[in-house]
Amino acid sequence: MSSLFRPVSRALQGIVAASLIAAAGLAGPALAQAQQVLRVTAIPDESPTELSRKFAPLGRYLEKELGVKVEWTPVTDYAAAVEAVVNKKIDLAWFGGFTFVQANVRSGGKIVPLVQREEDEKFRSVFITEAKSGISKLEDLKGKTLSFGSASSTSGHLMPRSFLLAAKINPDADLKRISFSGAHDATVAAVSSGKVDAGALNISVWEKLVAEKKVDTSTVKVFFTTPPYYDYNWSVHADMPAATKEKLKAAFLKLNASTPEGKEILDLQRATRFVPTQPENYAGIKAAAENAGLLK
Repeated sequence: MSSLFRPVSRALQGIVAASLIAAAGLAGPALAQAQQVLRVTAIPDESPTELSRKFAPLGRYLEKELGVKVEWTPVTDYAAAVEAVVNKKIDLAWFGGFTFVQANVRSGGKIVPLVQREEDEKFRSVFITEAKSGISKLEDLKGKTLSFGSASSTSGHLMPRSFLLAAKINPDADLKRISFSGAHDATVAAVSSGKVDAGALNISVWEKLVAEKKVDTSTVKVFFTTPPYYDYNWSVHADMPAATKEKLKAAFLKLNASTPEGKEILDLQRATRFVPTQPENYAGIKAAAENAGLLK
C-alpha cells in the first residue's frame, strides 16, 4: 500500500508546489506595485511647514499620474539633499541651481535635471535692508553686516556673492561680518529685526512674503536686484528607469493653470508652468561657483 501511495504523494506535492509558484507569480507584481514609492525631497530654503504645505497637492497629483505612492521626506540642510539623491535614498529632489551642480559633480554626472519653472530660466536675487539704513547700492555694504541664506543656496548665497565680487566687493574682506540664516524667510527676519544691516535672498520668496503682508515694505526695502540666471529644477538620478523619468516629466509639463488642480499646484510652486531643462543650462552656475571658490 505504501509503495502505491508514494508516487501519488509526490504527484500531489508537485501540484501543490506548482500552485504555490503560480500564486506567487500572480501576487509578486501586485506586491511589487504596492511597495513602489516615489521618495521626494527639497532643499530646505523655507521653513519645514511651508515646504510640506507647498508639496502636499503636488504629491497627490504625482500619485495619480504615476500610479505609485509618493512620500515626502524632509532633509535637515542642503548638503543632506545632495547626498540623499546621489546615494539613491531619494528619487526626486527640488534643487537650486548650485545644489544641482554640487550633486552632479558629486555623482560624476549621474544627476539629471528634468524640469524647471519657466521663471527659473531668468531667476534673480534681491538685496534688502532697513529703509532707514542709508544703504542704497552694493558699494554701501562695505563695513556693514550682511546675511546670506544657506551656504549652498544659489539665490541666497552663490549668485549674490558672485555679483558682489563683480562689483569689486569681497564679502569676506570688505564687510564687517557675514552670516548665514539657513533660509530665505529667515534672512528677511534677520534684516527686519535689525540683527544685520542687509540680506540677500531669492526674489520669489521676497515677492511671496510681500504679497502675504509678512514683511512691511515701508521699513524693509530692496536696494539691488541682480541680473537674471538659471536656478531651481526637479532632478532625479540617471539610474531611474527611463519610463519613470518620462512619466514624471510628462506629469510636470501637463500642469496647467486653467484647471483648479493645476492652478493650486502652480500657485504654491510659484510657477507659471514647468518647462524641460538640461544640465547645460547650469554651466553659468558652475562657473560662478568655481570662480567664488565654493565648488569642492
